[in-house]
Amino acid sequence: MKKSLKVLQFKVLIEQDEDGLYLASVPELAGCYTQGKTLEEVRKRIKEVIELVLETDKDAKREKLAYPAAAPRFFGIEDISVSYA
Repeated sequence: MKKSLKVLQFKVLIEQDEDGLYLASVPELAGCYTQGKTLEEVRKRIKEVIELVLETDKDAKREKLAYPAAAPRFFGIEDISVSYA
């Protein structure tokens, strides 16, 4: 019997640090983060890390298979300025 493939969606947060490295993380998966010198590299690496987390964390995998859409819902990013003395 052939297994059917499910497509799982994840929100990935990608930032660039002061040295120019790209940092990627998946907020809904604990410990799911990586870095790379280029966007291409960090995208490839975060997919690999997602697969590793799902292989090793059976609870996360079971939960994601039950709800395959990306979560949490993304609203946006804001810069907040705070004055202090």
